[in-house]
Amino acid sequence: MLEKLWETGVDVFRLNMSHGDHADKADIVTRIRAIEKKIGRPIAIMADLQGPKLRIATFANDAITLKKGQTFQLDLENTPGDDSRVYLPHSEIIDVLQPGMQVLLDDGKIRLEVTERIENGVVTRVKVGGPLSNRKGVNVPDAVLPMAALTPKDLRDLEFALDQNVDWVALSFVQRPEDVAEAKKLVAGRAGVLAKIEKPSAVERIDAIVELADAVMVARGDLALNCRWKMCPRPSARSSVRPAKWASRWWWPPKCWNP
Repeated sequence: MLEKLWETGVDVFRLNMSHGDHADKADIVTRIRAIEKKIGRPIAIMADLQGPKLRIATFANDAITLKKGQTFQLDLENTPGDDSRVYLPHSEIIDVLQPGMQVLLDDGKIRLEVTERIENGVVTRVKVGGPLSNRKGVNVPDAVLPMAALTPKDLRDLEFALDQNVDWVALSFVQRPEDVAEAKKLVAGRAGVLAKIEKPSAVERIDAIVELADAVMVARGDLALNCRWKMCPRPSARSSVRPAKWASRWWWPPKCWNP
């Protein structure tokens, strides 16, 4: 199957480090390198790191339904939630939330707006409601979160990927150029570092990110989720980097297979 994919035009095989184990990934790498040797042409392998995963906790009845206009509290109280509140086990998010900021839940299906800060939490108003169940994802498009781009899992996956001699490492949820600098220091030239542009804060600092990264991928789905389309023109339209600098960078995606 892998060879047939290459024959149809795949030139990069993406290893999704969010799923599967290292043994599975090592087997895929071995098979790709065997095809590479057989055809006598290089095939790129990219390890796509998971990045931070932020989630709400659980509900007493496993799920609730939020209605537009109601209030809903996110807090640090480690107890099952209900239709008025839920535990958010990420104090770094609570710390940065301010009135007027947006909070997205479950891949943006639920949209909240912070109305006030309270002790150990925030009160929000539901802008877009719907069903919400246990451990759904949380996104805060209006803030730069004080957390590292590389989690402990990412560091383990990065070490594995470099041991496998992958060609590229993709960095997820880049917020600032320092995230890219940290990854490049760890990679130390053993692979190219690709910055995934998924956050409005990354768009705001795109010049500096392009300066540091070996390649850039505009992740249109995640970026659209985090940023209203009128506020997110093409990164090149926002950049003051000289055109030659942009031209010297790889812009993703090529034809790519995701195991």
